[in-house]
Amino acid sequence: MSVKIIVGTQWGDEGKGKITDMLAEQVDLVVRYQGGNNAGHTVVVGPNTFKLHLIPSGILYESVQCVIGNGVVVDPEILLEELGRLKEQGVHVTPDRLKISTIAHVILPYHKFLDSQQEEGRSAGDKIGTTGRGIGPAYTDKISRTGVRLLDLLDKEGLKKKCEAHNWPQAFQDRLSIDDMVDQYFELGQRLAPFLEDTSLFVNDAIQAGKRIIMEGAQGTLLDVDHGTYPFVTSSNPIAGAACVGAGIGPHKIDQVIGVTKAYSTRVGEGPFPTEEHAEMGEYLRDKGCEYGTTTERPRRCGWLDMVVLRYAIRVNGLTEICLTKLDVLDGLKKIKVCTGYKWNGETIKHFPLDPKVFGESEPIYDEVPGWDEDISGITDFDKLPVNAKNYIKYVSNLAGIPISMISVGSKRSQTIHLLERH
Repeated sequence: MSVKIIVGTQWGDEGKGKITDMLAEQVDLVVRYQGGNNAGHTVVVGPNTFKLHLIPSGILYESVQCVIGNGVVVDPEILLEELGRLKEQGVHVTPDRLKISTIAHVILPYHKFLDSQQEEGRSAGDKIGTTGRGIGPAYTDKISRTGVRLLDLLDKEGLKKKCEAHNWPQAFQDRLSIDDMVDQYFELGQRLAPFLEDTSLFVNDAIQAGKRIIMEGAQGTLLDVDHGTYPFVTSSNPIAGAACVGAGIGPHKIDQVIGVTKAYSTRVGEGPFPTEEHAEMGEYLRDKGCEYGTTTERPRRCGWLDMVVLRYAIRVNGLTEICLTKLDVLDGLKKIKVCTGYKWNGETIKHFPLDPKVFGESEPIYDEVPGWDEDISGITDFDKLPVNAKNYIKYVSNLAGIPISMISVGSKRSQTIHLLERH
């Protein structure tokens, strides 16, 4: 049995898609356990760039089966569009290769309408930075026990009753009648029906059969609705513990938890970000790292690696190792800063502060380490890295207290350094 969870350790956008894609070559099953199409994974294979939003990254390997678990909220239109784009790029996704939980909740047009209305109604200082894709309202309906699940799309009369039970605002009904919505989503359900499965049973049977499995989440630890920078978070739990809930398996079946960490830090949307660089250095990291959202194309806020955040992610996820991504973006810097603690109200803080006021007012305490001039994007052997690049990797690993098992020096599969037992 081999079940690995891959989780982002920052605010998402750490490069989980590439890491999942790399590791998927050696597994049988990749399972997505939370989030919706408000996140995205970019995977580069040769000359082709694949942008995935709901379908797990493992879909690019013909030998790998993929699962969208019950913890995901699914926009049927977006999912079918994604399947269509993959087909255009030569990836034919059949029901044998993709299984979707029958009890995953559905994002309806109303959820997207409400999401946009809520964000527009917030004052400038209170905006969350939602993508407007209906994720939050869909999870709200799920928790309030009024949600529509994928299996409901197969029963037209039952779907109509569920929709009529909602108190839809007149402003929304003026755009789309309940009857039209029911007709539209019943038809979408028919198109998705061949993919629907009891995915908890499917995944547990695979574990019992000794298959190798990757569980992947969307976003990152600091966007977790419980453990993130609330309220500037997503509406689900990206942390490793949610993989068991979002896929329907027991925690004793997990073998490894792999954290993906960018060699610097980024976040999209609003919320506190102590190591953010607002001036020249922030622009440098954004431009060199191509830091624009896969889903929204919004420019990401950029700053230095924050070890307070990383140590927190290690703790709440139970990480066993780290994959360090985008190390090549630091090429050419004379000095690299790393945040090792915070100053707040005259105190030194070493652990992540749960009070958002404290976190938002904290000033980073930096170490400076020497950078390197060389272009490392073509290096695949750790021993051939510049001395200062190797020292930076060892420095981060020592502060983290867990090994770095993989280093990404570019977006392509080939631009990867495997450290294996060398930590």
